[in-house]
Amino acid sequence: MNDNIFKILFVISGTRKNRNGLSPILCRITYLGQRKPFATGLFINPKNWYSKLQLAKPPTEEHTFINKELSLITNKVNQAFLFLQVQGLGFDVRDIYNQYAGVKLDKDRTILDVFQYHIQKQEKLIGIESTKVSVAKFYQTRNHVKSFLWTTYQRRDFELKKLKASFISDFEFYLKSEKKFKQHTLYKTIQRLRQMVKLAISLDYLAKDPFILHKNHKPKKEVVYLTPEELSKLETHTFSQQRLEQVRDMFVFCCYTGLAYTEMANLKPSNINKGFDGNQWIQMQRQKTQKSFSLPLLPKAKLIIEKYQDNQSLLPVISNQRFNSYIKEVAEIVGIEKNLTHHIARKTFATTVLLYNDVPMEIVSELLGHSKISITQEHYAKVVQKKVSEHMSLLQKKLK
Repeated sequence: MNDNIFKILFVISGTRKNRNGLSPILCRITYLGQRKPFATGLFINPKNWYSKLQLAKPPTEEHTFINKELSLITNKVNQAFLFLQVQGLGFDVRDIYNQYAGVKLDKDRTILDVFQYHIQKQEKLIGIESTKVSVAKFYQTRNHVKSFLWTTYQRRDFELKKLKASFISDFEFYLKSEKKFKQHTLYKTIQRLRQMVKLAISLDYLAKDPFILHKNHKPKKEVVYLTPEELSKLETHTFSQQRLEQVRDMFVFCCYTGLAYTEMANLKPSNINKGFDGNQWIQMQRQKTQKSFSLPLLPKAKLIIEKYQDNQSLLPVISNQRFNSYIKEVAEIVGIEKNLTHHIARKTFATTVLLYNDVPMEIVSELLGHSKISITQEHYAKVVQKKVSEHMSLLQKKLK
């Protein structure tokens, strides 16, 4: 048997039939000893299919249509085969089918193709299991890859089949030296590139993982939050300017609710509901994960809402940029020597308000709206260790 023979054969499935008792006609391409069957979308009564002649008989309007369609498919597959031969490159039966079907050949797949594939899918899932912010991050990473390719290789794209460990090392060096990325941004960018490589492997676009020996060092980030003393100092300070007082109130509100900026800005009266225990609860969706969460409205947070209840919104409206600018001014006035941002309020809720008051980690994770408890544990492990140390010190004193 000559394995190099290229052959096109139409066969019918004897085991599968549709509701009308007709069998599907399959096209089977054979090349280099490998077969690639695919559906033609045509159906026929098995009695009217003449396998040796590769024809539908007797001549009827329906059978004439089938024979013409099969002839067109034969011509298109032959053209695909001839096209690949002219290219002078090695190819297999799957490449012939892909060329016939108009699918870009696997060997031609590029790193930017994979980014495009992923981004298009994620854009359709916005509001379902993806967000505009997360999609925007992949656009950013793709642009970093594009600028790296042009700066380093003077190329506009890069074939996946040529992707090696050196590509990743060069990209990492470029982000450090040219983009001046800090460790956290560097880690996230490399992490997204790795996601694209894993996707390429799962789609059979890439045979080997160039990341197999690469270590993406995760930065150890210290959790910055307000201590009970600093929070009390902030709460009790009297401000002469209304804008600073409002920003302080919004920050303190988030210290007792853990809301992210977008959630705080979108908070509406409809999000405040009476819970099963008769108390008021905030019920929302976490913007980042789209996960629903409920948290009790603590007394100090409730007082701030009541303070601004005459406004159209529950809290004053201010942009994130202005908020973070004003809260730094607030910190300077109060005497808090920390680089305050809105996100520190969320961390203060998790630590000073919850963990320092012995709220279990799983409840903290639920109130923060984290998708996994491991995320909470990873961020606040040191805080828990400190609390354990305090408890053990008290125990030691009792046991003396």
